Parts: sequence; structure tokens; C-alpha cells
Amino acid sequence: MKRLHRLTSLLIKFQTKKSLKVRDLSEQYNVSTRTIYRDIKALEEAGVPIGYEPGEDYFLLEGYQLPPIHFTLEESHAVVTAKAIMEQNSDFSLVNNFNTVVEKVKAVLKASHKESTFEIESRIAPSVSKRQFSSDTLVDIQKSITAFNVLHLDYESANGVRTSRKVRPLAVYFTQDHWILVGYCLLREENREFRLDRIKNLSTTSEFFPPNHFRLEDYFKKHS
Repeated sequence: MKRLHRLTSLLIKFQTKKSLKVRDLSEQYNVSTRTIYRDIKALEEAGVPIGYEPGEDYFLLEGYQLPPIHFTLEESHAVVTAKAIMEQNSDFSLVNNFNTVVEKVKAVLKASHKESTFEIESRIAPSVSKRQFSSDTLVDIQKSITAFNVLHLDYESANGVRTSRKVRPLAVYFTQDHWILVGYCLLREENREFRLDRIKNLSTTSEFFPPNHFRLEDYFKKHS
């Protein structure tokens, strides 16, 4: 990778990550740590405000914004391909938000790339299959996970029994058919899983719960 491309990629990483480690960057770009230090210094000399914490953690100081990003032709094709796949997803709130992202990407494409991207979009389609399960709550749940808001659910079990309960949302994951909410159920006083397509009504309460460091990786290991 040429240095200019690496610097651009590095700047994007700073914009999208809380912090970056020099050793990790060295492995990702297949260059020496000394090269990464020089790249970081070059960004600083160009006016990019980069902070440092002990442990080789570098981060972008708050308030800095990237200049407009330009997409390559291959990247724009990848975006519309992902859109075709995403439209088969079972949660409509996620699909609608992703479609908005795609439209924003199209709006900033170079004129020379737009025609090709529109053409390839009309020639891509996943296998046509009817959604067996559907939901429209994923986006609201994701916001509550990061804001630590308690959710109120009207939930229907597999055997048709409806219950009303409050849940502290912790994470979501996707199976081949549906989305699953992992949350601490205040009614059962334990972590439970809830299929999003069985949530008949969802509302975000004004109640908050303490921030946590829940990780799906640990959860899966514990329940495997």
C-alpha cells in the first residue's frame, strides 16, 4: 500500500475508532511500528489533532471532522450490493436506515461512477424469498442499548402466551431467520432472550440502568 493511501486509511480509522494501537496498525498495514509512528506524526503536522494515552493508544481529539470522503467505483458497487442483501433482512427499521445510508453514498459519488453504480444496482438481486419472520424494533433497541434505557415489552411466547415486562437491553444478534434481544428481565430477574418478531409492542421508558461491559462473546461462551 502506498503511503498516501495508508495515511488516508489511517485517518478514516481514527475517525471511526475510539483509539488505535501502533502494534495493531503495524500488523494491519504490514509495516514496521516506526513507519506507523512516522505516519501519525505526518497527520499531526498536517493539522490532525491526535491525542495519546499510555499503552500506545492514540485517538482523535473531539471536534475534528474528516473532509468529504470519496468512494472508489469498487466501493460504490459494494455498497449497492450490500443493499440488495440487506433488503432480505427481517427487521424493517434496519433496512430503512441502511437504504438512507445508500442514498447518501450515491449523492457524493463522482459523476463518472454514478452511471456505473446505478447500472450495477439494476443487475443485482439475491434469491427471492418471502420473509418468514419480521420486526420493526431493532433500531429503537440499539439506541436503548447505548443510552442504557429500560425497555417496556409486550411479548408473546412460542405457545402464544402474552406478558408485559421491563427489560434492560444488553445486546442483539441475528440468526438465519430472526433477530434476538439479550436483556436482563426485571420480571424474571435474570438474563433472557427475546425474539424481535414476537415483540408485539415496544416502548422506551424514562428509566435508566447502570452502564455495563456486557460482551456477546462472553455470553455465547457461557451458554455454549
